Amino acid sequence: MIEYFTGVLMVLGSLFCLVAALGVIRLPDTLTRMHAVTKAGSLGAGLVVLAHAFFHQQTGIFLRAGFIIALLLFTAPVAAHLIARASYRSGIPLSGRTWVDELKKQH
Repeated sequence: MIEYFTGVLMVLGSLFCLVAALGVIRLPDTLTRMHAVTKAGSLGAGLVVLAHAFFHQQTGIFLRAGFIIALLLFTAPVAAHLIARASYRSGIPLSGRTWVDELKKQH
């Protein structure tokens, strides 16, 4: 029974990682690409790590998986914010579909 559960977690995690990769390819500018990678990529990687922990069912692996997921949740948004901010400040243009530019008021 646990094999089916881990299989479902692996498939869901892989689908979220695929959505993140498609977001990088399909979305128009750096800011929206960072959003896709941060949200879907972190969730996908977290689900894959969780599937690994459930498959092995050992306390040490569960603890490591918890630390990995916490690290993903703490570092991915910060890294995406810094990359998006650096791309904005370096002059990379926003998409034509971006209506509000909150940072333009600060410069």
